Amino acid sequence: MSEAKTFLEARDFLLAHRTDYETAYRTFRWPRPERFNWALDYFDPLAERKPDQTALWIVDESGAEEKRTFAELKTASNRVANFLKAQGVGRGDRILLMLGNTVPLWETMLAAMKLGAVVIPATTLLTGDDLKDRLERGQVKAVVAESGVADRFEGLLRDELRVIVGGEAPGWIPFTEAYRAEAAFTPDGPTRSDDLLLLYFTSGTTSRPKLVAHTHASYPIGHLSTMYWVGMQPGDLHLNISSPGWAKHAWSNFFAPWNAEATVFIYRYTRFDPKAVLEAVEKYGVNTLCAPPTVWRMFVLEDLKRYKMRLKELVSAGEPLNPEIIAEVESAWGLTIRDGYGQTETTAQIANTPGQPVKPGSMGRPLPGYRMVLLDPDGNEADEGEIAIKLDPRPVGLMQGYLDDPERTARVMAGGYYRTGDVARRDEDGYFWYIGRADDVFKSSDYRISPFELESVLIEHEAVAEAAVVPAPDPIRLSVPKAYVVLAPGFEPSREVALSIFLFVRERVPAYKRIRRIEFAELPKTISGKIRRVQLRAREQEKAEKAPFEFFEEDFPELKR
Repeated sequence: MSEAKTFLEARDFLLAHRTDYETAYRTFRWPRPERFNWALDYFDPLAERKPDQTALWIVDESGAEEKRTFAELKTASNRVANFLKAQGVGRGDRILLMLGNTVPLWETMLAAMKLGAVVIPATTLLTGDDLKDRLERGQVKAVVAESGVADRFEGLLRDELRVIVGGEAPGWIPFTEAYRAEAAFTPDGPTRSDDLLLLYFTSGTTSRPKLVAHTHASYPIGHLSTMYWVGMQPGDLHLNISSPGWAKHAWSNFFAPWNAEATVFIYRYTRFDPKAVLEAVEKYGVNTLCAPPTVWRMFVLEDLKRYKMRLKELVSAGEPLNPEIIAEVESAWGLTIRDGYGQTETTAQIANTPGQPVKPGSMGRPLPGYRMVLLDPDGNEADEGEIAIKLDPRPVGLMQGYLDDPERTARVMAGGYYRTGDVARRDEDGYFWYIGRADDVFKSSDYRISPFELESVLIEHEAVAEAAVVPAPDPIRLSVPKAYVVLAPGFEPSREVALSIFLFVRERVPAYKRIRRIEFAELPKTISGKIRRVQLRAREQEKAEKAPFEFFEEDFPELKR
């Protein structure tokens, strides 16, 4: 218990000041234990204190339910740890975890932590080269995968341990074997807080995925900031809509809720259906909800007022949330969605926190434990520029670095700052406003254009479901803003719809920011769902002629005024 003492003190301080941002931000200090194993030093004692509390509740779209108490997960993870140890997995060995939202995912995460093994979370969408890349660069020793994806490893594995969940396959050991192992686990020694715990392959919107290294401190302790942002409290029922394999799943389906002694709720589906998810939130009494902007945009297409919710906290992360979505949800439920910002490389850095004024469209203010600044192109602190974290003192929630890439690590950590690659401005009240990725912001006629700002205007139009703005080459202005638009249900690509959108934007932005071209098309995305604007920019540079459903401003005499 002594290893967790400073952690618990810091946790309790944030819970006690969940709506007192000023005090929390001014007073909070990261706990920095030399030795720390979150599963052994925090989770297991929690299971002893609250053995009967539900820790994990999974509801399938068919109506089937699975519940696990903290005590049951402690025992099961002990068995899985002993099983893996018997199969030769030890401290520092790397486990590729390729599971959907199934109980063994949580059991294996806890077991690996207890062993001192390293987890490489992988989405079940991976195939081919992506999977090969993770196995090779991750130096994987063991694979724990669900039966539906086992065949994708054909020809990729050699001597690695193979454990299969939910079925059988030649050469694979059924996960159920783990439940026969001894129920008591004894670690082989202490865990240093700076020992490697997680390796994340980033989603790669601009380049080959980077390998982000997190420790036994950076995510388990670091997600105290995430807990504070979401506003979870002991006994809450928390739903985070995120797929396993991505950092956000660990953020809000593992560390943050259990740091708060809340219950993780999962609604498992084959295909996302906003109506079915909303019905589950209503039926099962979810009271804290986190969803990415894409999901919130789908939710507002439903009649939100018909749902009798017990929700008390709503948050969004992944990409900036547009103000009009916040307004629609607030009108229906009387609750404000609080945007938050972080990266795979960090925990939550900036957010709108519980009980504080929300400026719709703002990222919020720096979270306790993070000293945030904006750097201009010369590296000087300014009111607009690249979002950066001061490294003195270095926040616990920051990654150890990019694995096997010291040059890249040194580059983003240079000069006493960690540079995020995102650009924002700060207002007179200290709120941050997202502008875009540093490589997404572009110039048109020497004016600086923020894609996000224009996209926020575009999706206010009734015909627009999604939009991405990129620069299109122009002989006079160097480049002009072009919008790739995905239409909402009930609308078809046409000259009339394009004109309506042109006029709509024209009424809401200054002339230098106007959308000059529109193309109705699907948006390329990473497998984590982020728009690949880099791909759209490249498409514009290579394009030789107009696309079938592309419209230029000059095509419309009505706009020549």
